[in-house]
Amino acid sequence: MSPASTAPPSAAPESSEQPHAQAAEVVLSQWGSNLDGGLDAAEVAHRHGRYGWNELPEVKGQPAWLKLLLQFNQPLIYILLVAGLIKALLASWTNALVIWAVAVINAVIGYVQEARAEGAIAALARSVSTETTVLRDGQTLTIPSRELVPGDVVLLAAGDKVPADLRLLAVRDLQIDESGLTGESLPVAKDLAPLPEDTPLADRRCMAYAGSFVTFGQGRGVVVATGEASEMGEISRSLQQRVSLSTPLTRRFASFSRVLLYFILAVAALTLAIGLGRGQPFAEVFEAAVALAVSAIPEGLPAVVTITLAIGVNRMAARHAIIRKLPAVEALGSATVVCSDKTGTLTENQMTVQVVVAGGVSYQVSGTGYSPHGDLLDADGEVVDPLPQPLERVLRCGVLCNDSRLRQEHGAWAMEGDPTEAALLAAAEKGGLTRAGLEPVFPRLDAIPFASEYQYMASLHDGEERLLQVKGSVEALLTRCGGMLAADGAVVPLDAEAIHRRVDGLAGEGLRLIAFASRVLPHRRHDLDHADLDAELVFLGLQGMLDPPRPEAISAVEACQRAGISVRMITGDHAATAAAIAVRMGIGSAGAEELRAYTGQELGAMDAAAFAAAASDGQVFARVAPAQKLKLVEALQAAGAVVAMTGDGVNDAPALRQADIGIAMGKGGTEVAREAADMLLTDDNFASIEAAVEEGRTVYRNLRKAIAFLLPVNGGESMTILISALLARDLPILALQVLWLNMINSITMTVPLSFEPKADDTMARPPRDPGEPLITKRLLRRILVVSLFNWVLIFGVFEWVRGDSGSLELARTAAIQALVAARIIYLLSISQLGRTLAQRLRDPSIPLARAPQLLLGVGVAVVLQVVFSQWGPMNVLFNTAPIGGPELLVCALAMVAMLPVAWLANRLDPEA
Repeated sequence: MSPASTAPPSAAPESSEQPHAQAAEVVLSQWGSNLDGGLDAAEVAHRHGRYGWNELPEVKGQPAWLKLLLQFNQPLIYILLVAGLIKALLASWTNALVIWAVAVINAVIGYVQEARAEGAIAALARSVSTETTVLRDGQTLTIPSRELVPGDVVLLAAGDKVPADLRLLAVRDLQIDESGLTGESLPVAKDLAPLPEDTPLADRRCMAYAGSFVTFGQGRGVVVATGEASEMGEISRSLQQRVSLSTPLTRRFASFSRVLLYFILAVAALTLAIGLGRGQPFAEVFEAAVALAVSAIPEGLPAVVTITLAIGVNRMAARHAIIRKLPAVEALGSATVVCSDKTGTLTENQMTVQVVVAGGVSYQVSGTGYSPHGDLLDADGEVVDPLPQPLERVLRCGVLCNDSRLRQEHGAWAMEGDPTEAALLAAAEKGGLTRAGLEPVFPRLDAIPFASEYQYMASLHDGEERLLQVKGSVEALLTRCGGMLAADGAVVPLDAEAIHRRVDGLAGEGLRLIAFASRVLPHRRHDLDHADLDAELVFLGLQGMLDPPRPEAISAVEACQRAGISVRMITGDHAATAAAIAVRMGIGSAGAEELRAYTGQELGAMDAAAFAAAASDGQVFARVAPAQKLKLVEALQAAGAVVAMTGDGVNDAPALRQADIGIAMGKGGTEVAREAADMLLTDDNFASIEAAVEEGRTVYRNLRKAIAFLLPVNGGESMTILISALLARDLPILALQVLWLNMINSITMTVPLSFEPKADDTMARPPRDPGEPLITKRLLRRILVVSLFNWVLIFGVFEWVRGDSGSLELARTAAIQALVAARIIYLLSISQLGRTLAQRLRDPSIPLARAPQLLLGVGVAVVLQVVFSQWGPMNVLFNTAPIGGPELLVCALAMVAMLPVAWLANRLDPEA
């Protein structure tokens, strides 16, 4: 056996300590591996048998036929199936097939949505599929990452994807982009020092995790977790275990549908029992019970809901929000809390220099991102021109001691290299200093790249003098400086205390600070050594940068908070940076001292009660682990909140699925996050969330209008048939005629409500109570009032025309046409057009709402009603008769009579 196998085959570490809390050589020894030789083939085979492949297995779900069948397991679908069955029993197969088709369409839509959501697991499995370089039997091999086992020694280089969770054994300027896993916006410099056991995931600098990317340098690490045991595997299990939550709309519809189903069955059974008890013929009683059931079922409601949500989807798409699941449209409008990531959503995702300190003087830098458009401003806000010598030297150092590039593509500025260095180039260009202009004058002779153990980068340049340029952390440079530049450019003794005070003040604003220094070396020097930086450096100044907030996102946060929606920032970034951005965004409170911020480490130390309180009270959650994001969403939901959650990384996927509405980034997000989400932002901008919330609220309001329009007809029909049956009188309206009203006329006149524009006060109202039922007390009062009017109208017109003409068919036709005529007035009363008409009567200057869809719907409904009553084949099919002048007069009177009823309904329920 080779030296690689110094532990028993397939042995796992006995220590209970996490790998990041132990020395690298201890972890390597525990896994029975060797730094220079790795594992041997026999040991690899043993460990494959014990630990399996390094992959995330796809979960075997239910068979497709069962998933489709389960889509019918909903009370609302039960009602549709019962309605279709009733029509089939009446031998009205065409109508039965139409109703069943609606049920099937709803089921297919739900099945497709569910299948797409489960693609998140497959996306996770694909995200770790790659090749990796490994040491085995003393040889360097390239193998598929799925063949890795714990104890393997992996070699990392720039551009590699980390194939498994590694405890780092050796690093050389190693930097890893962990944003997809931790939310950290910048690449993380790695080192080997062990860390405390409770160190958050984002701060474990001695570890490298599966799915992250090496951006710079080299490294070597021992595999400590593969497949499902890795941090990414933990996320995979969270996705698998998550129970699918319904949205507020589906919860309300389920409750409403169950109540309606029980009501219909009870009343129909009561009608049948009373009729049979009175000795009426069974066929006659059964016809009345069937007519009553059909009249109470709002057959057109599912179609109207689907159409309304689909229109909302199209409107949201026009505002950069792509909806993957129809109910998510309304769910977003119900949101009471929006949990947003910071980087790229609230911010530009481009580091930008905000402040330059040179010669003890502070200068502000305007502009955002990597664009060179902007100015350097003095304390009075005036453009600095020409540049003072200290300011020029700081900016020049930032350009020369720099390995990155800026480029312009299709009118937009992008960078190659490190975001921090790119920000320095953009700041210098705002002062007129460019790389192209400086490099010929100060050609580079040598450089010392940035290394985490030194915390600086240095470069040597030719010119009139051999110029040493250094940039790095304040702590690393100040100890090496003996002097500093004054405002006039003279070198004066270093005042470290004053510099630290300035640094503390800027860091408190969330700025990431880079220090700059220089030194003149003898002309004979052509190379650099670390000893050249040990002393005699001159401190030039500072540049402070951050990822600035999007201006439109600031307005969007304000609009959300004005609408009663709490905005929370949940980020993997540092707490100070997150809090500073939150203050600039206006999240929570106006003053930083009032902002409630928690770190992942603080959350991890809390018990369940304290965690729930923190979730409720906090506005900023920084350095949080993936599991904590999920717990925060669950805690908010447990407190009764409707939660919208944004995210772009693998680490966000469980929280996105758990949230009532998961929002993924369409441009910068990972495939895993997009598959787990309900909605995608095509511009990765928080402002689009606010726009989508506005559209979601409009969708719900339009849905509420549709319900307020549809149900009173069902109520009036049901009351008419019930009372007629109980009084043993001829039915004023037949089951087939009810189906015409509920399916054809109702859909024709209700669909235009789906196109209603948003009201001016949409974002001025507080969110709806998540526990509010679909049929509120106000809406119920409206439905009862209008239903009572419809009952009186149907019954009254039927009796009047029947007594006057003696024709049962004409009386039923006149009653139906009078009801439709009154519905036109009622439709106008709850529409934007009708309300602006009423306002215009008081103030002629008020413009009328544009409502082409509404007028078209009314026009089509009128034409269909003419065909319904005047065309012979329809008379035969629906037992109707052509109407004349007297019946048209009755219709006109019905429209007039509806005016005061509509006014009263709007007073009782002004929200419709």
